[in-house]
Amino acid sequence: MDLADLLESAGLTGRGGAAFSTATKLRAAREHRADLVVNACDGELGATKDAWVVAHHLDDLVTGAGLVAARSRRPVRYAAHRGSATLATLRARGLEVLEVPARYVSSEESALVSLAGGGLARPLTKQVPVVMGGRDSRGRSTRPTLVLNAETVWRVAQIAWYGAPWFRSFGTPAEPGPRLVTVHGYVARPGVVETAAGAAMTSIVDAVGGLAPEVESALVGGLAGVFLTADELRSATWSTASLSAFGGGVGSGVVEVLDPRPCPLDRLVAMLRYAAGESAGQCGPCMFGLPAVADDVARLVAHPDRATYDRLRGRLGLLPGRGACRFPDGVSRFTGSALRVYAGHLEEHLTGRALHASLA
Repeated sequence: MDLADLLESAGLTGRGGAAFSTATKLRAAREHRADLVVNACDGELGATKDAWVVAHHLDDLVTGAGLVAARSRRPVRYAAHRGSATLATLRARGLEVLEVPARYVSSEESALVSLAGGGLARPLTKQVPVVMGGRDSRGRSTRPTLVLNAETVWRVAQIAWYGAPWFRSFGTPAEPGPRLVTVHGYVARPGVVETAAGAAMTSIVDAVGGLAPEVESALVGGLAGVFLTADELRSATWSTASLSAFGGGVGSGVVEVLDPRPCPLDRLVAMLRYAAGESAGQCGPCMFGLPAVADDVARLVAHPDRATYDRLRGRLGLLPGRGACRFPDGVSRFTGSALRVYAGHLEEHLTGRALHASLA
């Protein structure tokens, strides 16, 4: 069976966050004789699953990349963050590597295409999918390029070996196949867990030591994700159908169980300051919107008032759909979910009852 048909039968979707059909991308890549970039950057906060694939299944990863690129016979490059152990492992194997600056948006699909073509690692304003070509931030033409997450490429090799029915024996009909999830934070043994859509969230956390009774919340999906209360985490399953009830999804496969001791709003401010500093600096929502959101949240934490809250809510509504990439969309969703989950902490700040760890 043709590889694209096999992947379509298996229902493989991207494991980097977008969950787009791998078969559809592969067919477009063949049509445009696209280069292949295997993205092993683990660009989301806390994510380590692609590093795990490189460290434990590099032979399989190379096999999968060879299968994807076989018909086009175009170059294959492996993207990893500069200075990372993943980059060193790929280079030691003699593979062609793409050194990516260790910034949040640098590993976004179109940013990798720009970098691969000699441009800056900044997201492109895409008129057409990057697999069809385009122009970089300097106006130069870019090669048609297929960008696939490292876990996705590993799954291609597995499907080729074991078949579509094997792959579909895991997960749900809507989201088939095994999946990797990075679980970190306030857990006994942080690491990478192999699971599947439909699994109870508690089973995933149990694999790294379980959910401590004092835990109040978790972050699913990093800066592109959503916060859940501990009770919501206990009731949810690892699936888009379940997590969409809280505004989220499986995304890039990362769960952070949050330390209950520090004030979560102080940490929220720090994360938003980080997000504002990671902007590519090329479009308004990132350059101006993210710092403004961080400032509003900082003011809301220090001096809560309705005017600041309403202004923040208004800003969050203006961010989605206006950037060169989806970074502002994710931060808007992330911040909105924090305001929901930590409404009680905001009330404590408003009434002066907030108890900070430094004063405990």
